[in-house]
Amino acid sequence: MSSAPIGILGGTFDPIHHGHLRIAQEALEQCKLAQVRFIPSGTPPHRPAPQVSAKMRWEMVRLALNGSPDFLVDVREVFRTDPCYTVNTLKALRAELGAQQPLCLILGGDAFLQLHTWHEWQSLFGLAHIVVLQRAGGLPLGNAMEKADPALRSEYRARLVPGAGALHEAPAGAIFVADMPALEISSTDIRRRCADAKSVRYLVPDAVTNYINTHSLYRTC
Repeated sequence: MSSAPIGILGGTFDPIHHGHLRIAQEALEQCKLAQVRFIPSGTPPHRPAPQVSAKMRWEMVRLALNGSPDFLVDVREVFRTDPCYTVNTLKALRAELGAQQPLCLILGGDAFLQLHTWHEWQSLFGLAHIVVLQRAGGLPLGNAMEKADPALRSEYRARLVPGAGALHEAPAGAIFVADMPALEISSTDIRRRCADAKSVRYLVPDAVTNYINTHSLYRTC
């Protein structure tokens, strides 16, 4: 497999913050990815509706990524009103990029532990590798998997690879666990700070802070 993998990082990004950017950077470096595509979700199926519109969340991602040549924003989900299932997004990407292009779906450890609840979750392995970022100081993913859903645990044990090189050797199917520095930043906390008229500087990029203030976002939780 000659081409480097393309990373896929989806989310509501409500709002995007430095934790999201650091996850993408860690995946980029540890997995030697060609790029990371940020995909803001229009209508996420697994959580309550985002507080601000998909268009505004896309604008904040675009501002956050400005000047980062390795990071791109993909708007394919932004204006959809039906549930945005990851499996469908990956199918569309696979159709565009070809059967041989390695793709890496980037997830946090908590999200991976709930993967069995996702729509057609076992089909994801035929479309992409999964890169799991586990936070330093937290429970190692291997230990957490002991109490995970049995079907997910079986897939984890069968697909886990010890090194990122495997992500370059096939287009999909592997699970690789990378380490993530502990950054206790959450969109929920940022929204709460905005509602309390507290500063979010150094939690989100300055351009995003300016956008939030200009549009008076998150004034109520």
